[in-house]
Amino acid sequence: MKKQVIIPFLMALAVVSCRSHYELKSIERSRIVVDARYDTQPDQEACQFLAPYKHQVDSVMGPKMGRSARYMTAQRPEGTLSNLLADILVWAAKDYNETPDFGIYNMGGVRADLPKGDVTYGDVLDVAPFENKIAFVTLSGADLLELFGQMADTGGEGVSHGVRLVITKDGKLVSAQVNGLPVDTSKDYRITTIDYLLGGTDKMTAFKKGRNVNSPQEKRNNTRFIIMNYFKDQMKQGKEVDSQIEGRITLNVEH
Repeated sequence: MKKQVIIPFLMALAVVSCRSHYELKSIERSRIVVDARYDTQPDQEACQFLAPYKHQVDSVMGPKMGRSARYMTAQRPEGTLSNLLADILVWAAKDYNETPDFGIYNMGGVRADLPKGDVTYGDVLDVAPFENKIAFVTLSGADLLELFGQMADTGGEGVSHGVRLVITKDGKLVSAQVNGLPVDTSKDYRITTIDYLLGGTDKMTAFKKGRNVNSPQEKRNNTRFIIMNYFKDQMKQGKEVDSQIEGRITLNVEH
């Protein structure tokens, strides 16, 4: 999918007075659309100028992390990429001596789609460009239902395998299950997510009630490195990374 970049362009018209004082007279605004049209007739002088820099960037962004079985996107109420990222957080929990019940990855933290085929460092960086770290937190069943209700209000977030939410088009939670059972308000649930959400951001304020937080802040715990580790692990096993729409979050058309 070709990306389109809109570059704002401002033009100011000024005059000079007899005292050499500049006075702004007017401002005009326009925009320049940068898209695939510029790929057909590249400016050779510009290409030559950028060549040494492109080589350096490619050497950093180009290394292959693994392969993707399909083009993946993050969509509401459920998307292949948002499913995958939540599953990866659960996969990584073993490295932190954690056994979470499920994972949550916020849609706002997914900034690009994932291509089919070879997946490079740059592809993962596009998906997860922020400095978010993996985190673990405990919520009571009652607080978890509140959290799921907040997620329903946004239209859905990324949840891992084993979560089943039914929501309405106007953002109401109809039902919630974790690993085949309805949420038990008398039980505690261990969740893996990203540290950014622990403060109740992205309208998930129930996270602020979390207990027993484990949020390691070393750089290696950044989500993009965890995603890369997962792809490398699958490539080592000779596997392509795949993800499906499974009905983790569905719309109840009757409401």
